[in-house]
Amino acid sequence: MRTAFLAAMLSVFFPLAGAAGPIDSACIQSNRAANPLLCDCIQRVANMTLSGADQRLAAKFFRDPGKAQEVRQSGRSSHQAFWTRYTTFGEAAEQVCSQ
Repeated sequence: MRTAFLAAMLSVFFPLAGAAGPIDSACIQSNRAANPLLCDCIQRVANMTLSGADQRLAAKFFRDPGKAQEVRQSGRSSHQAFWTRYTTFGEAAEQVCSQ
C-alpha cells in the first residue's frame, strides 16, 4: 500500500526530468538496462527514497551484482536497514518506471 502511494505521488509530482546521479550513471553504463529514460526514472525514484550513501551503495550493484547478495546476507544491522530501504525503493521504481 505504501509503495503504491509513493508510486502515484512520484508520477504526479515528478515528471520526466534530468536527474543524473549515481544510480542513473551506473544504469547507463551497465549492459543490462542502458535505456536513458528508464535509468532516469530509476534515479528519480532513488532521489525520493534513498539517501546519497544508499544510492552510492546501490549503484555498486549494477557493476557487481554479487555485491547485492553480499549486502543482503550480511549480519550487519546497517546492511539490514539498508536492505529494507532498498527493497522499498525497488518496489517503487518497478511501479513507477514500468508504466
